[in-house]
Amino acid sequence: MTRKQSGFTLIELMIVVAIIGILAAIAIPQYQNYVARSQVARVMSETGSLRTSVEECILNGRTDIGDAAGECQIGATDSNLLDSGRPTVADDAKLTATTEIKATFGDNAAAVLDTASLSWTRDANGSWTCTTTVAVNYIPNGCVAPTP
Repeated sequence: MTRKQSGFTLIELMIVVAIIGILAAIAIPQYQNYVARSQVARVMSETGSLRTSVEECILNGRTDIGDAAGECQIGATDSNLLDSGRPTVADDAKLTATTEIKATFGDNAAAVLDTASLSWTRDANGSWTCTTTVAVNYIPNGCVAPTP
């Protein structure tokens, strides 16, 4: 009686490894794109939530930003995706009718987002517009690339 051996041949195992390699070559870049898009959407949401505080301060006439009584307290928190830790509001520390909330990517953000920025700008009528310098395929809905 001869005993038949069972198991996979070397060629079968090599084919499986090749298929896994091809799938990984496609999946890893797609996953990195997904991560970058989700990080841009997260920063858009984090900075967009500050619009309410800014709007409330402008409407109540509190245009100085700070921690003292009577000054506008924006309530921005640190984010590990931003270069400076938190978004900047009104670079000159005074809110105006055309205030800008700006976030620059850095730290733990995806490498393709490094030094890109996202900003919310208020016009004199009180409407907010989101613009960003990230690559076109990472721009979330509701935000646009700046016009040249």
